[in-house]
Amino acid sequence: MKAKEIRAMSEEEMKEKLRELRAELARALATVRAGGTLENPMKIRQIKRDIARILTVARERRTGGG
Repeated sequence: MKAKEIRAMSEEEMKEKLRELRAELARALATVRAGGTLENPMKIRQIKRDIARILTVARERRTGGG
């Protein structure tokens, strides 16, 4: 997910996507911690980066920056 796509989202869409990503991250981490393997090992990193992008855009909106 690109920052441009996130900036096009409404506040509610961003909150919902953030909830989805955090749940997906929790599932992926639980799988790894239980000794399993992921189909795509980069998935955890991608999810974390998407979460960071959403939080960054949200902060930009709150502070009027960007």
